[in-house]
Amino acid sequence: MASRTKLLSQLDLALTRPSRPCRSLQPQCLSWQQLRCASRSTSANAAKYRRKDQGSGQKSKKKKKQRSTFVQYDLANADQFSLCDAMRYIRAFEVGRPPTSAKYEVHVKMRTQKSGPTIRNRMQLPHPVKTDVRICVICPPDSKHAQDAKRAGASVVGEDSVLEAIKDGRIEFDRCICHADSLQKLNKANVGRILGPKGLMPSAKTGTVVKEVGSSVKSMVGGAAYREKLGVVRVAIGQLGFNPEEMQRNIKAFIGNIKKDMGLMSDNIQKEIHEVVLSSTNSPGFSLNGEFSSPTSPSTKELSTL
Repeated sequence: MASRTKLLSQLDLALTRPSRPCRSLQPQCLSWQQLRCASRSTSANAAKYRRKDQGSGQKSKKKKKQRSTFVQYDLANADQFSLCDAMRYIRAFEVGRPPTSAKYEVHVKMRTQKSGPTIRNRMQLPHPVKTDVRICVICPPDSKHAQDAKRAGASVVGEDSVLEAIKDGRIEFDRCICHADSLQKLNKANVGRILGPKGLMPSAKTGTVVKEVGSSVKSMVGGAAYREKLGVVRVAIGQLGFNPEEMQRNIKAFIGNIKKDMGLMSDNIQKEIHEVVLSSTNSPGFSLNGEFSSPTSPSTKELSTL
């Protein structure tokens, strides 16, 4: 009985005691400024960790060393041809074209430094390649030098009239020679900004400021100018109608002249001939192995006729 009354008293006490307020289950509504601050803090932290990750990735990547020389391929397993075989295949690409329109070209690939000096010269081939080169000679028009230039084959001869035409943009020539007496007028005319980018500005370094105009024009008409570019020296070595013997003499003379140019350089400069390639105006290149003909080559008479 006593336990029953005790239990009832406890129930009355529990009912009379004030209950705790229940926490609402609805989500709290945050203000726009609170959301903005929260997004800023998260984006700042994300950017910080992103920068750390990027920095660690950049450290892991090693910078590639740039090559100091041009890429040269191993010729041990390359297909190489004799001169007669290369001429036979090249003529197959030039079938139906006029003999004077297409020309043989030789490409000499050098083993050299990228930042080293380049080869640049002019030579007279044993069998000149006829080209329609227009030569300009800057000299007094009534002088003996002007007459010699016209006899040698110059297309434009004069002094003041030529300089005025250059200023007006009328450049009707492919090569330019200046007599030594007219060099001062040429410099005063300030045409270097026009002729320089085109490679036509006469200078003593390139041998285009001369005293003997006639002989210079003759050598330029039948001469071959060559210049090393990206480790390769190119020149037109013959016309399509040349026979193998004429091509051989021209190639030997050209290679010999390049070796002389390399010999005139400093001993610290290392240049070597890596490969000689023969091509034409419309054909691919054929690497030469240094031989004149092979057992399967056609006769020279067949290659001499078009």
